[in-house]
Amino acid sequence: METTGLSPARDRVLSVAVVLTAPDGAVQGRWSTLLDPGCDPGPVHIHGLTRERLAGSPTFAAVVDELSELLAGRVLVAHNAAFDWRMLAGEGLRIGRTLPVEWRLCTLTLASRLGLELASLRLAALAEHWGVTQRRAHDAEDDAEVLAALLPRILSRAAEQFLELPLTRCGVERDGVAVYPPRYSAAGRPPPCGYRNPGPLAPGAPLVQGMRVVFTGPTRTERGALVDRAAAAGLEVTASVSQRTSLVVTNEKHGATRKARAAAQLGIPTRDEREFLALLAAVAPGAPEATTLAPT
Repeated sequence: METTGLSPARDRVLSVAVVLTAPDGAVQGRWSTLLDPGCDPGPVHIHGLTRERLAGSPTFAAVVDELSELLAGRVLVAHNAAFDWRMLAGEGLRIGRTLPVEWRLCTLTLASRLGLELASLRLAALAEHWGVTQRRAHDAEDDAEVLAALLPRILSRAAEQFLELPLTRCGVERDGVAVYPPRYSAAGRPPPCGYRNPGPLAPGAPLVQGMRVVFTGPTRTERGALVDRAAAAGLEVTASVSQRTSLVVTNEKHGATRKARAAAQLGIPTRDEREFLALLAAVAPGAPEATTLAPT
């Protein structure tokens, strides 16, 4: 999204681009439009949207129905999502409309919690870090495409660290209240599996209850669902690779992630998601952890 300035009360939206994605990150649809703000377009040297280029574009009122249909039932994801939401909500208020967005997710906030060793968390810096091509900075369409490509990587890294997503409930009259829905225990991690660690997965052997499993990189199945299924089968899901790790699950090839490289260095076996799910269907019984009784 590009705007005439930073104030929802005074400034206007000049362009909006939407990329719809599935839970696995696949692009489901694209939509974009320039908008006639009915005022000076502001910092043209930044966004390049001159009066001449915007001439003849629809008003926000003319596209609000189509935009609402695209956003309904989805999470609004943006880099600095609070700003984007306030500007969109401000446009809606001017014409007496409320956009059907219940939740938003800020990738800038989430990226700040990933421990990335970057001097900046701007969209361009994240794109360079993950090898995503950014063709036109400060262009709504290109920014949306870049963010759609980055989102699976950001969510994957967050899932590896068992981070709770900073989902924020959207409001019109005031800023939303941050909500962090718990996924696991109060500690933010899956509960202990209760079985002894039998060691690494052997070639041709089944998974055994108590094995320590690490997920890394993008997955087709939602990461939380994979973790839940592994924990339900008696496996222990951990966030880091060590000599006690039994298996690393990754769809990336040639050690594309830090954890995959660590697994290779330590000789930890790796399997892709499809292979892991096949193994998960027949997990062998493990040895329960010994329980230490208090003296009576």
